[in-house]
Amino acid sequence: MSRRDERGSALVEFSWLAILLLVPLVWVVVSVFTVQRGAFAVSAAARAAGRAYALADSDRLGEARARQAAQQALADQGLDAAPLDLRVTCRPYPHDCHAGTSVITARVASRVALPWLPASFGLGRPVFALDSSHTVPIGQFQEVGDAD
Repeated sequence: MSRRDERGSALVEFSWLAILLLVPLVWVVVSVFTVQRGAFAVSAAARAAGRAYALADSDRLGEARARQAAQQALADQGLDAAPLDLRVTCRPYPHDCHAGTSVITARVASRVALPWLPASFGLGRPVFALDSSHTVPIGQFQEVGDAD
């Protein structure tokens, strides 16, 4: 029986093992950073939307400003194309959020696509859903009209 020369086989085995372990590890790290960026963007969007709504003069103007602020916050994190679902609620006055001591809650929901994963089996591209909410109280003492 002759002995085979095994010089160089360790390098080949190490290369295959590195590829099999490092590629998934890099994907996990990039995916975590993508989801974290999305979570930060959604949190900032909810905060900006709540503040914009509270600072507006009326509910109608507040809705438009809140949507613009949320879209800008998402765009600041590179998620301009991400879907945006914004819902603003208030209590105890559901029809006039700017009255008295209302508490405004802005809820933003969006999603980020996981990197390097194609659409498979007709199910679409894999995504990670994100949502955040921010509550802003309207002060009891507000300026009602022109002060003399």
